[in-house]
Amino acid sequence: MSEPVIKTEKLTKRFGDFIAADALSFDVMPGEIFGFLGANGAGKTTAMRMLCGLSKPTSGEATVAGYDVYRETDLIKKNIGYMSQKFSLYEDLTVVENIRFYAGIYGLTDKAIREKSEALLDQLGMTHEAKKLVSELPLGWKQKLSFSVAVIHQPKVVFLDEPTGGVDPVTRRQFWDLIYDASDKGMTVFVTTHYMDEAEYCNRVSIMVDGRIDALDSPQNLKKQFSVHSMDEVFYQLARGAKRTAD
Repeated sequence: MSEPVIKTEKLTKRFGDFIAADALSFDVMPGEIFGFLGANGAGKTTAMRMLCGLSKPTSGEATVAGYDVYRETDLIKKNIGYMSQKFSLYEDLTVVENIRFYAGIYGLTDKAIREKSEALLDQLGMTHEAKKLVSELPLGWKQKLSFSVAVIHQPKVVFLDEPTGGVDPVTRRQFWDLIYDASDKGMTVFVTTHYMDEAEYCNRVSIMVDGRIDALDSPQNLKKQFSVHSMDEVFYQLARGAKRTAD
């Protein structure tokens, strides 16, 4: 059986007396689409920052892509991709300049950068937009480009932080096709979202409440466990007792 790509054991982050992430324990397997849900203040951002090597835990254990979150944060950063709702693309660079810039940051060779750039433009249907400034692209295209750039180095895991905020349902569905494709190729996708219909697309979902993971299972099993028909209802049952209001 494959080893987990993400493994946490009682992972905790404190800020003084405040426990932002409280003894989180879960595994995420290769190729899995793992939904990480929670209301504002639940602790999602804090947990993701620890897993990305951006914030050192107070206690507990965790490895990401086989590397320790305390001692090997630089190696974690090289083996993951990351995309947020606030796009990491440079608006004053062209489409192809963004692709080449990020491919270079991730350490690809000049030959690989040329090949990947051409393949990516073709895959996204953006060959004719290659020299267009990113600022001129529609929001949906920016998202698809941002995701593709985040995984251009074929990382073991990609972290997506509210990646589909503010776009129409059709574009969101197209974005999820990219996620499925990455998963089919063995990449692990760790995604936070406010859209409960997107939670249905995940293999498994965890729901955080006030720093704890209060539920973790497949969407189908969670709906059965809570005797409801949608993830919206599951989320509401868990989140309505939350005491925090800011993350």
